[in-house]
Amino acid sequence: MELTLAYLGLGLVLALAGIGSAIGTSLAGNAAEGAMKKRPEKSGNYLVLSALPATQGIYGFVAFFMMRGDVAEHPALVFGIGLSVGLVCMLSAIRQGQVCANGIVGISQGHNVFTNTLIYGALPELYAILGLVGALMA
Repeated sequence: MELTLAYLGLGLVLALAGIGSAIGTSLAGNAAEGAMKKRPEKSGNYLVLSALPATQGIYGFVAFFMMRGDVAEHPALVFGIGLSVGLVCMLSAIRQGQVCANGIVGISQGHNVFTNTLIYGALPELYAILGLVGALMA
């Protein structure tokens, strides 16, 4: 039973981080599609902001890769870390996608908010990074 929980933890860290990144990038991507109708010359900015939430999926993969060797030795720890890091990455990516989507809309309306949006978008990502660092320290 413990081994099953450990593998579930590994699956959760990958799945939840990936789901969050998919939702976050599609939120920002939807805003970018609408924004391109108004200001297509800013498509490079839209692309960067749309891609930002994808990093949490990478963090989930790194956590998975680092924890896979501990499955037999520390199954409860692997489950706990997998669940917690997966949730943090998922929520961080979704909220980051919303911040980026708002920035994309602002850019399409003629406001110079690209740099500020990158900064504000990095704030939710900080928590995904902290979750990953915590997983690596365990």
